[in-house]
Amino acid sequence: MRFLKLGGSLLTDKTRDNSPRRDVVARVCAEIAAALATQPGAPLVLGHGSGSFGHAAAKRHGTRQGVRDADGWRGFAEVSVMAARLNRIVADGLHEAGVPVISFAPSASARCEDGRLVHLDTRPLRAALAHGLVPLVMGDVAIDTVRGGTIVSTEEVFAWLAAELAPSRILLAGETDGVLAGYGSDHPRVIERITPVNWLELRAGVGASRGADVTGGMAAKVGDMLGLCQARPGLEAVIFSGLAPGAIERALLGGAPGTTVCAD
Repeated sequence: MRFLKLGGSLLTDKTRDNSPRRDVVARVCAEIAAALATQPGAPLVLGHGSGSFGHAAAKRHGTRQGVRDADGWRGFAEVSVMAARLNRIVADGLHEAGVPVISFAPSASARCEDGRLVHLDTRPLRAALAHGLVPLVMGDVAIDTVRGGTIVSTEEVFAWLAAELAPSRILLAGETDGVLAGYGSDHPRVIERITPVNWLELRAGVGASRGADVTGGMAAKVGDMLGLCQARPGLEAVIFSGLAPGAIERALLGGAPGTTVCAD
């Protein structure tokens, strides 16, 4: 069992609202299809970020922090539509590449408590896997019992699913070669391995995401993956660039370069 997230920075231009990289989407979907053909029957869960679609709208409306008035709820609805719009582009690309994809919007059943995901119905998704389909989830809006509404990231959805599906690897494909030390400097370097021990030292040097990102950027992704790897012994996450042709296919077949995040 593998999870693969296609980052919003990979699929879209995060510096421009609602700007899909359609050529990248088509190539990535073809690489996923090729990897599945090489390993028929190997279960896969896909996810994608919101990039310049959901993140831009969520930043304008402050949706992550909560929804408390009529304007906020209209913003909540806008974020939902934008996230679904990118999801349709990705799902269409996968379908056209021959992947038996089926989308599951977390907002349909997710429930949060002060920004923390406390419920997500996974029964339909598990049934889809059992029948050989490839589920596709995404970052999405969610009802929150304290904040009214909020945002759940793809990493948070993956963390919930991991407790039931026990993946061996979580692959996070973005636009950078991995987690960079010295981000923004003339000579940033890829950190090859991150553990709870060295993360305390490295975190201050990890840069923010390029463009709008309401779910915390790279540092939050690493923190989410470290917590997940500590909770599930043997699990590792790999953060890598999906921009190079063939990178997604190699990652799914076990050969991804980049940064490995693990518990020890």
